[in-house]
Amino acid sequence: MELQDVWDLIVDNRSPGGRLATSAVVVAVGALVAAVAGRALARRADDVYSRYYARKVTRYVVALVVLLVLAVVWRAFAGRVGVVLGLATAGLAFAMQEVIGAVAGWFNVLSGRIFRVGDRIEMGGVRGDVIDITPLRTKVMEIGSADQSSTPVKGRQYTGRIVAISNKATFTEPVYNYSAAFEFIWEELTVPVAHGDDWEQAERILEEEVRRVSASRGAQDAIRTMARRYPVPRAEVEPRVFLRATDDYLELSARFVVPVRSARSVKDDLTRRVMARLGDAGIAVASTTQDVTVHRPHGDDD
Repeated sequence: MELQDVWDLIVDNRSPGGRLATSAVVVAVGALVAAVAGRALARRADDVYSRYYARKVTRYVVALVVLLVLAVVWRAFAGRVGVVLGLATAGLAFAMQEVIGAVAGWFNVLSGRIFRVGDRIEMGGVRGDVIDITPLRTKVMEIGSADQSSTPVKGRQYTGRIVAISNKATFTEPVYNYSAAFEFIWEELTVPVAHGDDWEQAERILEEEVRRVSASRGAQDAIRTMARRYPVPRAEVEPRVFLRATDDYLELSARFVVPVRSARSVKDDLTRRVMARLGDAGIAVASTTQDVTVHRPHGDDD
């Protein structure tokens, strides 16, 4: 068979033999393009993981194009183009509903100014600092939480894990932003004092110490700045100590304002100073436990 006969067979898409020859050429060209393009993209990659994914994505794209060309060669869609396109569109929309929701969430983040890179947020059950926002996901440097058993660190410090959260969560779950317009949070330190101890002195000690660490002035300035953008009411930012009586003890709760990123260290320093001063004053921290003292009768050696 001459070269011209081979070429005529390849371009002949009316006979089964011509379609088979065309299909074989399409598959061979596709394999060659996938190999060459994959190597070319891999050379531009910075690490072994990027090279791996470059080759893999190239193969998927070329395989998809080859399948579409073969469908045209064998006239799989002949007379049914509208139906096929409708079914393909519906299937694609169903399969990519998560992707579409994520992209819509990305626009929601940008247009609604819900958060930005550097903000401390809680979204999708994850709390941390935003380090990157992409059209599909938001990456968060996770911090610990005392009320979540899934975090290895129980305090508000970095766990070392970077969590990727779908932007779709901005529509389906609440998003808490700790530092967008007001970079302070209210903290509480609760100290139980026995009924027989000097609770008034304990209250003075607690109030003096919380006033020393409270960031009331900065919080007031932040509230005035925020009031220019939002109709927020005036919030009480001065430290206060509240007293509550229970059956077991008197509960002193100090409420104060601290910067959001230093809350744990401030509370640690406050707790140490309060406990030391209460110990110096002879005031013990109470609990629901009971102390039982057993007196042995005189002369009983058993």
